[in-house]
Amino acid sequence: MTDAHVAGRTLVLLRHAKAEQPGEVPDERRPLAARGHADAAAAGAWLAKHALLPDVVICSTARRTRETWHGVAMGMTGSPPEGGSAGPAPAVRYEAEAYEAHMEDLLTLVRRVDPAARTVLLIAHNPGISLLSALLDPLRADQDGMRTSDVVVHRPAVAWADLDRGRAPITDQHTARG
Repeated sequence: MTDAHVAGRTLVLLRHAKAEQPGEVPDERRPLAARGHADAAAAGAWLAKHALLPDVVICSTARRTRETWHGVAMGMTGSPPEGGSAGPAPAVRYEAEAYEAHMEDLLTLVRRVDPAARTVLLIAHNPGISLLSALLDPLRADQDGMRTSDVVVHRPAVAWADLDRGRAPITDQHTARG
């Protein structure tokens, strides 16, 4: 059986925006810095401008990733000329397994996505998210890894369940700065 939507799949990887420096709160509860809030909104505006509105969002449960998603969602609603309509609300999955995840854990989360989903946004942490990008496209991935608010767009030519090494070329990269 063939999947008519395979060629139209998009996986957007986003490293969370700039967080406050570690302090007295546990790492998982670190909030975004002021710059991080602006950068998250800028990432959302960029996604909307490039018609990369997600059907599914997979987000770490850490506070800084949840705040990044909130900023991205707000930025996707946009104001001319940067953004645009965010369209229908995506299915958002907050996944504890995405916090401090290895690349294999993140890959497993993406492989579980509904086969009908066309665009998936994964918001997670380094080093896992950078290593996942490098796994999916070893030739084009940034060897220095993803910086905060980096967006990397992969276009898999396989079903989500079949995603693996070298199966999702990078077609665009952007560092969102607000």
